[in-house]
Amino acid sequence: MGSSMESRMFFFEGWEPDEVWWFLSQVAIGGTIFILVWMYYAIQFFESLEGEEIKRYEFGTLKPPEDVQILDRPSIKASGSTAIQCYAPATGQFLGLINPTTPEGIDRAVEKARIAQEKWSRTTFKQRRQVLRSMQAYIMDNQEDLCRIACLDSGKTMVDATLGEILVTVEKLKWTIQHGEKALKPSKRPTNMLMMYKKNKVIYEPLGVVAALVSWNYPLHNLLGPIISAIFAGNAIVVKASESTAWSATHFANIARGALMACKHDTNLVQLVTTWPQTANHLSSHPSISHITFIGSQPVAKLVAAAAAKSLTPVLAELGGKDAAIVLDTAKNDLPRINEILLRGTFQAAGQNCIGIERIIATPYVYDDIVNALEPRIKALRVGSILDSTDGKIDMGAMISDASFERLEKLVEAAVKDGARLLAGGQRYNHPVHHAGHYFQPTLLVDVTPEMAIANEECFGPICVVMKAKNAEEATKFANKPDFGLGASVFGTSGAQLDAVVSHLKTGMVAINDFAAYYAVQLPFGGNRGSGYGRFAGEEGLRGLCNIKAICEDRWGWMGIQTAIPKQIQYPIPDTRKGYEFTRAVVEIGYSVTFRKMFGGLMRMWRNS
Repeated sequence: MGSSMESRMFFFEGWEPDEVWWFLSQVAIGGTIFILVWMYYAIQFFESLEGEEIKRYEFGTLKPPEDVQILDRPSIKASGSTAIQCYAPATGQFLGLINPTTPEGIDRAVEKARIAQEKWSRTTFKQRRQVLRSMQAYIMDNQEDLCRIACLDSGKTMVDATLGEILVTVEKLKWTIQHGEKALKPSKRPTNMLMMYKKNKVIYEPLGVVAALVSWNYPLHNLLGPIISAIFAGNAIVVKASESTAWSATHFANIARGALMACKHDTNLVQLVTTWPQTANHLSSHPSISHITFIGSQPVAKLVAAAAAKSLTPVLAELGGKDAAIVLDTAKNDLPRINEILLRGTFQAAGQNCIGIERIIATPYVYDDIVNALEPRIKALRVGSILDSTDGKIDMGAMISDASFERLEKLVEAAVKDGARLLAGGQRYNHPVHHAGHYFQPTLLVDVTPEMAIANEECFGPICVVMKAKNAEEATKFANKPDFGLGASVFGTSGAQLDAVVSHLKTGMVAINDFAAYYAVQLPFGGNRGSGYGRFAGEEGLRGLCNIKAICEDRWGWMGIQTAIPKQIQYPIPDTRKGYEFTRAVVEIGYSVTFRKMFGGLMRMWRNS
């Protein structure tokens, strides 16, 4: 004990006083900096939790008719009516009729949004964050109810709804609350030597009234996602909901409207229209719409783009994909974890996921292991409606309709004929209880080759396609073959091979050793080639909903330092030859790659002054 104390007491023995003070001062400075940095991030953390005051609000929930009616042949088109017939795809239960919005109704919605946006454009980011915080609080307080509504209208399970509707929506809200203002703040831009007397910036202004035409596969998230970005950027928005999920659309739109009302803003800022396809063109070509976000299929995107071209309205098109999950031999030891991801990526939302895994491309060392692991798991998947299951043992829900069943069956049948092996499923499923439900068997198709139609056409259904590639290079070629380029996954150990695969994939997004992780962190979302163009989410998504205005101004205007036209090139030009030589000298001074050339430019200017 005594010797220990002595060693501590005489730690500085032999040091000069100046050395001791220098050491102690450095420790004090370092400790102070550490404490200040810690306090800064602690304050940031707690501010992110608190922030603007949350305005709580409630509105009535959405429930199906008490008198349960099961439709014989469920369809959104009701015989003898122009109304949209809403029903639960998992059971065929009738939910109600929605009168479609007319062209005149669209005009009124756009005008209401335009008037509301004039005032909203002058709100602060703090006011906009308050609206988003209130939305986030509402969703978190009512997530089970919202999941059940989404399940009833789309046929998915509660797990799929929690992951695909709630989690991604509150993540988008949280990201926008925390980072949206930074993304839309004016940004300084550099100048050059000739223009050093200027300073530059870019500002992001609201576009006005924007529109979003969204798909049915995520009825809550696809509807609220564009609303979140649009209103935070200072815009109003008109959302055209899918007629396949028209029943829940108004309820989900009221989440945003309720937050606006609670925060004392005009609820007309968010408009919802539900129309038949032939009427949707009236919105797409509307001259008062400044931007269109379209989520859907290639054929419909072409119609939207053609309609938007009439008013030169820019379109962001997210058109689905044929996403590949490439599993390299180096991933052998990680296969138990990877197989779980492959199953989730393939069968979430019954495969109706634009970034779902549509193809598993494995190299020889891991191929058989993957097939052997997936076969019993896929055969064991339980299909049904989670909402009326007494034991809750449901893995996969229904599809939105049976319109694609014949096409999917023919794709599987043609692949088997050409040499693929069907190990599970392959056809529609007649549920023992819900005969009117739209179910397709969880399917496993292996030994698929790149020439087969099923390897090139988007299935958008619960079909697991497994392909074998001889090496990483061939796997990448297989992945790039279809005319799609949305996302991809690559599994393997870090190194040159994995990096090469990632760099050669012709996609807008890649998740390394994961599936769709880029969506959960709000990276810019979108693809290329047949998967569309433009990006939503992240900084790029917010800025895409703005008029990007470049501003160049005098840095020292108060000193009288401004652009002046030299006498050599003032109109009428006194001497055209000298005028040319003078301007040539200016370019040489500003952009020559050697000092000798720059000096030559100075001499040329002197001679022609």
